[in-house]
Parts: sequence; structure tokens; C-alpha cells
Amino acid sequence: MIRDPDALARACAEAMAAGDRASAGLGMVLESVGPGRAVMRMTVTEAMVNGHGICHGGFIFTLADSAFAYACNSHGARAVAQHGAITFLRPARRGETLRAEAVERIAAGRSGLTDVRVTGADGEVVAELRGQSRLTGGHFFNPEEG
Repeated sequence: MIRDPDALARACAEAMAAGDRASAGLGMVLESVGPGRAVMRMTVTEAMVNGHGICHGGFIFTLADSAFAYACNSHGARAVAQHGAITFLRPARRGETLRAEAVERIAAGRSGLTDVRVTGADGEVVAELRGQSRLTGGHFFNPEEG
């Protein structure tokens, strides 16, 4: 059993990343992870631009959702999104690198709340997401070992 919370968060992230084709396929990079937190970045590509010439909100949501997933899965127990609500505050442009910082606010029983702030290259807030997670009952590693 991994007892150090930072080492556990990194091990969980590595286990998730091994099968996370969605985030990898969109060019997302996990910059950092720790207990109840994660930072990811993604550069807006030509394929992500909508008919208004700005990044489609679905891609911004996906970046925020991926950071949310790594944060709420950082304690060893497997969690999935139960609900997510996003507010878009400014457009993101083609070529801009977005950064999503997720911070777990509370974990109670099988549920948790995590806030994610997505910022642009200029540091201004592009969007904020509040995600509600739910533990599935599974674990990344056998909790009986160690």
C-alpha cells in the first residue's frame, strides 16, 4: 500500500493515464497532481474551433472535466463524474494554451465537490466548472496490501 499521499496521487494518475485515450487524443498534458488536486493544459487546435472562430465550449469542458477526474481520483479510490456545471467567461482562441486547475473542495461519504478554473495564456479566467464526483467502490490498488 502506498502511504505517502503525494506518491499515491501520482500512482493513481499514472494508472489513469495508461487508459485515458480521450485526454491524450486531444493533446492534454497533466502538469501536476497531488491529493485532491490536478493541473492540466491543452493547446486549442484548428480542429477545436467552432463556426464563430473560437474554441468550441465542449473542448474547454473536456479539459476541465479531465483535470477534475485526476483530482477526484487521487486518493486511491475510483471516482466518476456525477454532475458538472460550467460557466464560460471569455472565448479561447486557436493556438492558445489553456490551463485547468482542479481543487477538491469537499469529500463526504461517496460524494465529492471539485472546482476547476480554466485560464488562458494571459492568465485570465476562460471558464469555471464545479464537478460532483461519486466513488464507484473500486480502487486503483489493493487496499489490503502493505
